[in-house]
Amino acid sequence: MSTKSTLLRPPGPSTWLPLGLNQVVGMASDPAGFLRKMAEYGDIVYYKAGLNDVYLLNHPDYIRDVLVSEQKNFIKGESVTLLRELLGEGVFTSDGPAHLQPRRMLQPSFHRERLAGYARTMVKYSEEKQRDWRDGQVIDLTEEMKQLTLAIVTRTLFDIDVATDKPELADALNALHDWARRFLLPIQVVRLIEKLPLASNRRFKEARVYLDTSMDELVAQRRAEGLERGDLLSLLLEIYPVEGSQTGQGDRQIRTELLTFFLAGHETTALALMWAWCLLGQHPAVEAKLHCELEEVLGQDAPGLESYSRLKYTEQVFREALRLYPPAYVIPRYALNDCRIGGYTIPKNALVLVSPYLVQRDARYFEEPERFKPERWTPEFKSALPRMAYFPFGGGPRLCIGEPFAWMEGVLALATLAQRWKMRLLPGQSLALNPKLTLRPKQAIHVCLERRGENTRAFQSGEATRVQV
Repeated sequence: MSTKSTLLRPPGPSTWLPLGLNQVVGMASDPAGFLRKMAEYGDIVYYKAGLNDVYLLNHPDYIRDVLVSEQKNFIKGESVTLLRELLGEGVFTSDGPAHLQPRRMLQPSFHRERLAGYARTMVKYSEEKQRDWRDGQVIDLTEEMKQLTLAIVTRTLFDIDVATDKPELADALNALHDWARRFLLPIQVVRLIEKLPLASNRRFKEARVYLDTSMDELVAQRRAEGLERGDLLSLLLEIYPVEGSQTGQGDRQIRTELLTFFLAGHETTALALMWAWCLLGQHPAVEAKLHCELEEVLGQDAPGLESYSRLKYTEQVFREALRLYPPAYVIPRYALNDCRIGGYTIPKNALVLVSPYLVQRDARYFEEPERFKPERWTPEFKSALPRMAYFPFGGGPRLCIGEPFAWMEGVLALATLAQRWKMRLLPGQSLALNPKLTLRPKQAIHVCLERRGENTRAFQSGEATRVQV
């Protein structure tokens, strides 16, 4: 089976439009629904999308082949072409040795001594956020969580306060996220869109110039100061000293890594927190159990690194939210060479997709898979779960380098806010999905804030509004 024409294809949908345009349109218009429909064909599915032969893998063993055991044969390739043009060659956008070297150098950023400082920052900004809220106030939950995670990531990366030092960063990020909606389209289509006189193209170009300039200014300022501040920028300045930056290459690499962590560490955690609050608001029994743990472990004290490991149920809540709504809901790879998976040959250059969103809702591994059930995450359940049946941060050598940071941020922010507040979804809202680069809601999610313990304002009938997961 050396040629594509002789390959035995896995089951999949028929291609009734040229170049599989029906699949292209389906994935672009409703990615989550399209993936669930494709998964009905089996554990390995084939379809055509543009010029790509696409193989969707829905079994933990096959996913382990791609991300772990045979990972050298599967690269990001064209899937990050656009990001590579934006960011440069860094820990997220590179493959092979070009990925391993910066990853090893950046790993100390997530050692325990640095995480201790990050924990204080996470709690500090979470406390400031909840102090600004009022009982009975209606908030845009997504925007509030994005503001919180933006404040945390800018402090831990650059040691600046985004609200006072660089408020324009939020607008630049929004422009980039709007631009990133094109990531699910074939690269040829994206190239065509880029040539059109669209307002989104103009906003993206302006945002890119602003972010590049801002990162360069921060690097130059900190080099001149020569101070260690315990943030990621301080570590990068050690990795790329001034001698290596004389040609500008060192500073360009610093900018690449700063932008990478800035983009990757902002919206993903904000969405995870948003989904966790949506689920808590629909499940009063889970919410009550969470509050009991917070009172038992923390009392009136703020959480921190020392209490982080004792917030076991809080962690289960966040873990279960990531199961149902993993922000990075699909992971693309390209095959470098022909290989065998699941009895089929995956040909060279084929696009391979694996989806945490699909596998983490599979009834073979999760009883009542659509139900929000944090109690399922016992040590026994986790040890019995097949490897790669749960992988919201990816897996293998490309496991998200910021995973420890994300777990800590999610648990500590959730604990800090839930000490003082409950959130109730407004009636009539939908939690329909609008996945693009990340797993977003289709509409803004509005919640009514209820201060814990005072109950001065009843919310509608006094019961949580139930919305189907």
